[in-house]
Amino acid sequence: FTLIVEMAHKNGEPGIIFLDRINEFNPTPKIGKIESSNPCGEQPLLPNEACNLGSINLAPMVNNGKFDWERLKDVVYDSTEFLNDVIDRSKFPLPEIDKMVKENRKIGLGVMGWADLLYILEIPYNSEKATNLATEIMEFIDYHSKKKSIELAVLHGKFSNFNGSIYENSGLKRENTKLDWDILKSEIREKGIRNATTTTIAPTGTISMIANTSGGIEPQFSLVYVKNVMDGKKLLYVNPIFEKVMKKTGLYSDELMEKVSESGGISKIKEIPENLKKIFVTSHDIPPEWHIRMQAAFQKYTDNAVSKTINFREEATKEDIRMAYELAYELGCKGVTVYRDGSRENQVLNIGKEIKKEKNINGARIAPRERPDITTGITQKIETGCGHLYITINSDEKGPCEVFTQMGKVGGCASAQLEAIARLTSLCLRSNVKLESIIRQLRGIRCPSPMWHKGKIITSCSDGVSQALENFVLLKDKPSQNNAVINNANNLEESVKSLKKLSEICPDCGSSIEHSEGCLICNTCGWSKC
Repeated sequence: FTLIVEMAHKNGEPGIIFLDRINEFNPTPKIGKIESSNPCGEQPLLPNEACNLGSINLAPMVNNGKFDWERLKDVVYDSTEFLNDVIDRSKFPLPEIDKMVKENRKIGLGVMGWADLLYILEIPYNSEKATNLATEIMEFIDYHSKKKSIELAVLHGKFSNFNGSIYENSGLKRENTKLDWDILKSEIREKGIRNATTTTIAPTGTISMIANTSGGIEPQFSLVYVKNVMDGKKLLYVNPIFEKVMKKTGLYSDELMEKVSESGGISKIKEIPENLKKIFVTSHDIPPEWHIRMQAAFQKYTDNAVSKTINFREEATKEDIRMAYELAYELGCKGVTVYRDGSRENQVLNIGKEIKKEKNINGARIAPRERPDITTGITQKIETGCGHLYITINSDEKGPCEVFTQMGKVGGCASAQLEAIARLTSLCLRSNVKLESIIRQLRGIRCPSPMWHKGKIITSCSDGVSQALENFVLLKDKPSQNNAVINNANNLEESVKSLKKLSEICPDCGSSIEHSEGCLICNTCGWSKC
């Protein structure tokens, strides 16, 4: 756990999920145990299940300054039926997926535009009023999506794995906040339900852009974005709700919006009144605790899970990360993702006037170890189609560290290419790349002049290097088998057949080549060795 905290502080990875809690709410425990989720964490699934998600834009659900519950109910009913129909319309890549998806019929209806809704209703994101509204809205969506799923079960039948599920004996865990769940659970037990799950909170990164609203239940990252266009100019994109309020109060100006874009928020801009600063908060204005409390508020009435990023300022400590993880578990979340600003070299969104290009980055990088002044090694001679190839492999106290090659009297490109192979191989060895991985990459590369060497086909000079590296491994493991390694002549007949086959392949197009006028020629593409 300590290592997870340290790495999350360092670069935001890994996110964590609480598998015990996920399986506590597994609707079909008889079918199997859930062991993982999708990368964003909102959709834990059994093997061979698939995501089928949809999100309701909450921002337009306001009528005359009040939340429109009847409109939301209509949208929930339509969306639930739509997602259920998607299952039957979809073509899945494997029969096992098709079977599992149609037996459980999981759907995930969620929300987006949450931050914009709070702006419209003039409710601070980091407030109990906001978390209470979150619980009320999600309970409403969860309740009525299941009401619709019951109707679909009456028409088309309950999902195939209903028997043995949590619904069979009213095992759905829900508290009565605003709605009567006891009546609903009895109705499910009597009539069945069409879908094993009905609710999920997804990130909605792409669809929220299309809908021109805030993503998922995330707060706005910034109120003003700068878009760099092709002619070098900068265009300011202002959050429409913020823009409307600023113009209504007479505070709007391009200069002020530029200042907001540079700051990333309005908390430190003196021209803006305090009452607006409390409402128009952005990600970094909100303490991590309130990020988690908001996630927990939505999780309370979500079948699957909630995708949410807990944003930390750059100066956040490892202990802050640890406390966030522990609070998320205590409040009933099924997983949590944290991100400390600036902990990665490149991040999707940035605030401030410009992105610092030169920065001390915490992300781990591979660097080759220094070559010692003295090394020990062995030199091997490999017969190749280009001539005698001499390969020296040197080691330091940590293992093989460099490779040198020498090709008889051949110069020009052949020697240059061999030197390039040797240099890159040496760099890999000093960067702790496994020797076996290097061998796999070099082995089997073919040229038009393969050669039989000590009972093995050497298909090219790079293949010869791989053979020398492989011999090095074997000699290191069993030095007494020196002669057996170098002089292995097993499978002689098969090697000769392979050599003949390789010799007849054009290196450019793969067609057969023939000997003509003392030269190898391909009649298909015109390649010639001469």
